[in-house]
Amino acid sequence: MTTLTLLAADGAVAETPLLEAPQYTRPRVPLRSRTAYAAAHVVPVAWGDNTPGEPAQIDWDATLAFRRSVYSWGLGVADAMDTAQRNMGLDAAATRELIARSAEVAREEGGEVVVGVNTDHVEADHLTLDEIIAAYLEQLHFTEEQGAGPVIMASRHLARTAASAEDYRRVYRAVLQGATTPVVLHWLGTAFDPQLAGYFGSTDWRAASEVLLQIIGESPDKVAGVKMSLLDAASEVAVRERLPEGVRMFTGDDFNYVGLIGGADVPDAVQPPRDPASPRQHSDALLGAFATLAPVASAAIQALDAGDPDRYLQILGPTEALSRQVFAAPTFYYKTGVAFLSWLNGHQGAFQMVGGLHAARSLPHLSRIVELANAAHALERPELAAERWHGMLRLNGVDA
Repeated sequence: MTTLTLLAADGAVAETPLLEAPQYTRPRVPLRSRTAYAAAHVVPVAWGDNTPGEPAQIDWDATLAFRRSVYSWGLGVADAMDTAQRNMGLDAAATRELIARSAEVAREEGGEVVVGVNTDHVEADHLTLDEIIAAYLEQLHFTEEQGAGPVIMASRHLARTAASAEDYRRVYRAVLQGATTPVVLHWLGTAFDPQLAGYFGSTDWRAASEVLLQIIGESPDKVAGVKMSLLDAASEVAVRERLPEGVRMFTGDDFNYVGLIGGADVPDAVQPPRDPASPRQHSDALLGAFATLAPVASAAIQALDAGDPDRYLQILGPTEALSRQVFAAPTFYYKTGVAFLSWLNGHQGAFQMVGGLHAARSLPHLSRIVELANAAHALERPELAAERWHGMLRLNGVDA
């Protein structure tokens, strides 16, 4: 029996059986019951500079091959977002190239792609509201030209400049008026980016959500959906139940997605209270977690498509512990776990990240990811994963 060597926080090692690869199959028809996007990461050139502050050197072959793999499992791709290291190493030039290349791959594969629109190409720390609107519109129009769906990300510039909720309404009103295709609005919590405290005008999610809903209510035909990443399932359900008809909720809650996606179709899933009279009984998905487990997520949604909620829960339920480990505090370093699992699963040749971010997590933290990925059947090629992990341990002086 092949075993995995695990490393505890005190340096102690233990062994656990390496499970066989799951026999998940790619869907033969499009997924129906849920819309799901995997927020994809970028793979750097292993021998590139990629030190903090330097322009990102991207391995385009590996980066785009990963997206093709996601499409093959029936999922969509969410690109150039925080999983791709926006605001943490991915510079403006690399972002534009990523959006253009990713949109081209989506056309080739017949896949759905949405991409992040922000103000981060402007280097000044402080902008006026008019300058923020112009920056948003510049990226928005570029995205539309590429044929990708826009996700209006939370702007650090706006968080710094806005003095009131009305400032948020003004900026988003202008951006939505300038959009030629419906957009997804992204509400990113402070666990992911502490610089976004008080977004939408308040640190209280209830007050902030009123502003978000007002923005949507003014232009419901311009909003395709909302991605909430507050890691608070109750807040997501509360907003979801008040969205106008035709506006989807895309969960960005990497802690509680099993119940949120399952909704009323999976009554045994752990989930917050919801109004049974609401027409909205589940969330769709736009998750960084799904970049680590595309085959598992696909198999779970295929189970829902087949009317088998028990199978959905059996497949996806164990992945939530893995995701909680990947997204453990400090949560904004979750990208390290995403790249680590990509390497273990053979999607990239080296465990490297833009800006040297592969060093952001400890060996015991990574060991726990290995353990939970094994238990959740998220290791696509278990023998390869064991070989790479054990080699990493030996490189760091651990007998494996």
